[in-house]
Amino acid sequence: MYNENEKDPVNELVHLYVDGAFDRRELIARVTKLFGSGAAATAALGSYSEVMAQTPSACPANIKVPLDAPDIVARDIEYTANGVKMFAHFAYPKNVDGKMPGVIVIHENRGLVEHIKDVCRRMARAGFAAIAPDLLSRQGGVQAFPEPTQQTQAYGRTLVNERRDDLISALDYLKFTPFVTHDRIGVIGFCAGGGNTWDLVVNLPEIAAAVPFYGPPPAIETLVNVQTPTLMIYAERDRALTARMAPVLTELLARQKVFGMKIYEGVGHAFHNDTGANYNAEAACDAWSETVAYLNKWLRAPRA
Repeated sequence: MYNENEKDPVNELVHLYVDGAFDRRELIARVTKLFGSGAAATAALGSYSEVMAQTPSACPANIKVPLDAPDIVARDIEYTANGVKMFAHFAYPKNVDGKMPGVIVIHENRGLVEHIKDVCRRMARAGFAAIAPDLLSRQGGVQAFPEPTQQTQAYGRTLVNERRDDLISALDYLKFTPFVTHDRIGVIGFCAGGGNTWDLVVNLPEIAAAVPFYGPPPAIETLVNVQTPTLMIYAERDRALTARMAPVLTELLARQKVFGMKIYEGVGHAFHNDTGANYNAEAACDAWSETVAYLNKWLRAPRA
């Protein structure tokens, strides 16, 4: 479903709905405002299975990790890198002796919203030092854009090289955190964040493991640069995006890269986001389990 170049306002509103920015009633109200009538709005939304057919699954108990969870330390942070004031969420397990691996958590195309902060804390509960940088920091951070459409518009103004630089600054933050193993840092990202995960994979060989969730793939010619073990998480009903992975698989196989892939049957784009309409508890829990296992495998492996 996600297309970085897509400017259709209905598609953008549906995408925000799927990502949990607002509920179905608000979506219909906004589309009605666009078209001037409820009938026209219903017709415009009729082709979107995300709206007409799916409802959120129940959230399993204890999947969320509150800010004051007793087993972790979590807080919003600010730091300056390359003259840019960066905003981020930082979390790590409490009372752990010695060093631990780190993980960069990359948000969707709305900035560092509360859901991604929660995912960052889930990483901490899984035993990693996790940082979730706000790629809207150059524009004042997500807090400067209280309305979801403003957030996506702000993300649309970001540039690939600036996002990469800001993610590298998050990597450096982890590398210079005393209790983080500097060369055992992985990255996960969702939707647009999955695309940014791919960008790091093809440009930054020091990333020790990566898990892009339904992210737009990189250009085929860049895959020659891949040195990072990568687990790709995609959705069967996210057909346009998932289909774009076929040549990626062919190229990775041909070049004997280290990778895995899971395509979850019967679910759509953003199925992991428990605040959105496409959330599927069973698939999300399995994908999270696979993600943590993959990161443990590559970030905690004994050194040769």
